[in-house]
Amino acid sequence: MSTLAGKIAVISGATSGIGLAIAQRFVAEGAHVFIFGRRQAQLDAAAKLIGRNVTTIQADASNLDDLDRVAATVKEEKGVVDIIVSNAGFTEQASIDTITPEHFDKAFNLMARGPVFLVQKLLPMMTGGGSIVLVSSAMHVMGIAGHTAYAATKAALRSYARTWAAEFKDRGIRVNLLSPGATDTPILDAQSGTREELVDMYQSMIPLGRLARAEEMASAALFLASGQSSYVTGADLMADGGIGQV
Repeated sequence: MSTLAGKIAVISGATSGIGLAIAQRFVAEGAHVFIFGRRQAQLDAAAKLIGRNVTTIQADASNLDDLDRVAATVKEEKGVVDIIVSNAGFTEQASIDTITPEHFDKAFNLMARGPVFLVQKLLPMMTGGGSIVLVSSAMHVMGIAGHTAYAATKAALRSYARTWAAEFKDRGIRVNLLSPGATDTPILDAQSGTREELVDMYQSMIPLGRLARAEEMASAALFLASGQSSYVTGADLMADGGIGQV
């Protein structure tokens, strides 16, 4: 039997990279996935790649009205949520000398505020035995210049996992963090410097000597979302090639 047979999953930021790989893996394991993002063309392309058992919703993960619409769509179509994967994010570097309120608010609204209200709005539909996976970053335990806002949002997710694991324990809902290391996804193209320079820099820091593949992060997410991790909650799975460990 497939690991997620009959499960309903909601995944933010699933039009590319790690989120898309998670959605593809969950469907391959028997789940129906709801994915949402801001751009309909990217949603359509992602749905085509996923192929089946997918519902797309055009919505901004930082917009509370849009999150209400996501919850309403899931409730109308399925009425239940077994898995939430909060993955929407971006990387935009800024030194403390150049950081602006707009940069700070953009990061926190999407990657720290958004996950709180996504979970709040979907929680009434979650079943006992449900799983929440918050996609963070190995950077939440590291100090890399230029990432003041980004790293802080990822550290906030670590705190949420601890708090919610305690808060939801009587509901039978587990909450865990997935902290990827440098992963070969389109998000690399949005960072300063050339892609080749970034890859060389990260590879020099990673004990395994290479970037992760999005499919490897999907395997880690599957573990946390499924009964394979039934005795794991409040944890931080550092799927980072060792970059945050040594």
